[in-house]
Amino acid sequence: MQRRTFIKNSTLFAAAVSTNGFIHFDGKQFIGDCATTSDILGPYYRPYSPLRNNLIVKGQTGNPIELSGIIRHKDCITPYKKAKIELWHCDNKGVYDNSSNEYRYRGTSYSDEHGKYSFKTILPVAYDAGGGHIRPAHFHLMITAEGYQPLVTQLYFSGDSHIPKDMYASSSEAKNRILDTETLLDGTKKVLYHVSMSKTLAAEAATIDKLTGIYVDEKDKSKKIELFQKNKCLWMKNEVFGENFEYVGNNTFEYPAMPKGMYATLYFEIMPNEVIKLTYNYVDDDLVKHSSVSIKE
Repeated sequence: MQRRTFIKNSTLFAAAVSTNGFIHFDGKQFIGDCATTSDILGPYYRPYSPLRNNLIVKGQTGNPIELSGIIRHKDCITPYKKAKIELWHCDNKGVYDNSSNEYRYRGTSYSDEHGKYSFKTILPVAYDAGGGHIRPAHFHLMITAEGYQPLVTQLYFSGDSHIPKDMYASSSEAKNRILDTETLLDGTKKVLYHVSMSKTLAAEAATIDKLTGIYVDEKDKSKKIELFQKNKCLWMKNEVFGENFEYVGNNTFEYPAMPKGMYATLYFEIMPNEVIKLTYNYVDDDLVKHSSVSIKE
């Protein structure tokens, strides 16, 4: 894919819209449906970022900003203690640190006993993702919490003129992830974002292990796809690290949070000789369907 290849029953019922989503009455109590929406992982994820919540790089310019919030369980109320939060973003020139040992503007932190987390960093900028497609400024977040599907999402900033033209940021699912920035007395900025975790259907780790490996294209032996496991999810390797796919049933894994009209799926068939065949289908921002069939080595 062009961009994603790195270089390119109750009788009593009530419902109401809240700031977190929808609230319904289950016959005993009101329950919030406030699961945080996901967004594309993007090609620049790197694991193992340093344990730190101050990402300011000495000697580098940029507008200081603090990102903070609360991680909650699926009930939207109970704080989640020790959730792992990974944050990464580009620098003030739109460049990601994809290789240095410094892991610039990348960090890992954990929520405290009240579910609170915070990072101090700089405000990222919009950048050209290729083909004249300008991505709005955004933070990347990955939240890992035992008992829940790892959450990958992106946070945007209100007033960004590039949002309406970006299929990801302008999606209806992203509207609660476009954040207002508050300017503090010292001139720095602050954004607040709360996260509520959600459970989704997941494949067993043993199943994913069976699917991992290198797949060779049936028509062009020089083309290969490498799949691996991380956080009990299936990943496709790219030049930086990889891209995650979620299990959606029927031997199919799907790239999450794609805009309308776009998708990417991995469909597996176990052949009689126990050879595993992978059919990779996707429609990228070119809106053209691409398909390939590969066999696991």
